[in-house]
Amino acid sequence: MHQVRQKITDSDEFDGAAAPTVSRRVARRGEITLHQIRIFWAIAHAETLTKAAKQLGLAQPSMSQQLAKLEQTIGTRLFDRRGGELILTDAGQYLVSRADHVLRGVNELEEGLAEFAGGNRVSIKIAGISSALRSILPDVTRRMKDSMPQAEFDLHEAAPHDVLQMLYGRQVTIGVVAANSFAPATLGFVQTPLMNDPHVLVTPRDLDLSRVTDPARDLSPRDRATLESSIEFVFGTQHSKRIEQWWDEVLPSRHIVAHCRSFELALAMVRSGAGVCVAPLLSAMSDGLDGNGVNFYRIRAVPRQLVALVPSQYRRSEPYSTVLDMMQDAAKSLQMPAIRDVPPFLDALPVADF
Repeated sequence: MHQVRQKITDSDEFDGAAAPTVSRRVARRGEITLHQIRIFWAIAHAETLTKAAKQLGLAQPSMSQQLAKLEQTIGTRLFDRRGGELILTDAGQYLVSRADHVLRGVNELEEGLAEFAGGNRVSIKIAGISSALRSILPDVTRRMKDSMPQAEFDLHEAAPHDVLQMLYGRQVTIGVVAANSFAPATLGFVQTPLMNDPHVLVTPRDLDLSRVTDPARDLSPRDRATLESSIEFVFGTQHSKRIEQWWDEVLPSRHIVAHCRSFELALAMVRSGAGVCVAPLLSAMSDGLDGNGVNFYRIRAVPRQLVALVPSQYRRSEPYSTVLDMMQDAAKSLQMPAIRDVPPFLDALPVADF
């Protein structure tokens, strides 16, 4: 048992700090304060009450009074006097072990907040679609580590709807989404353009469409079957309808082999030879494909415009202004994989807007 030995002369003020009776403790019980916990901890670890008082910078009578109030609040003694010694009771032993954790956590909290107050630490909370965060944020965090080492990033990969909800709820400060995934007039956020992400037709590596003017005539039955096996996405009614209309115009004879909820899954299926899909090029990069096992064919479609959304009061304040500028620079410096020209049989189609 953890014992605290004190001289009687050091604990004279403690004589009257007896725990209240049961009837009194019900009526007078209050709340345990952090100040009381610190006093108790100091007494439990100091050699004498005098040393504990000096450690805390308190007068000994004041310290003994706070200890008495703590015991009154708890409703039991924390120390017993035995032969001139102060010995922790079972309740005192229980409180010592937990007070260690409490005070350690408080110290960490105070140090962390002091860093924020002194400008030595800042938390940057960002939510965004997976492909954009995986492609852009690694370079940003690396550069921020060099220029602002106290910065901490709290990153959330989420669907566009969830990103907007997190922004409205002030759970994050920056949101990264495609511009066509929200109604700009109703947002109330400042948009920082990041990049245009082209849509591409993704095919297995052995399906060559570079000279195909008529799939029925120019492709083998096996290759034509692969081309007519489409892997499509379920991201919302309007998006799904636009994709479906595009496929209907391109290959009316196609059949859907899978509906997916992520571009990354669809790209993995294409790489396996299950079919073809239309996807933003950045999704292929974030999946780690970079053209490995697949072909990227340019199609006549409006690119996906990626933007960073931020409340107006943060656009010109630090560190958010620097982070947004770095995100733009990182997007510009991305090394995109090679994209093949539009296949001849798709070249006459009108420009699609997904």
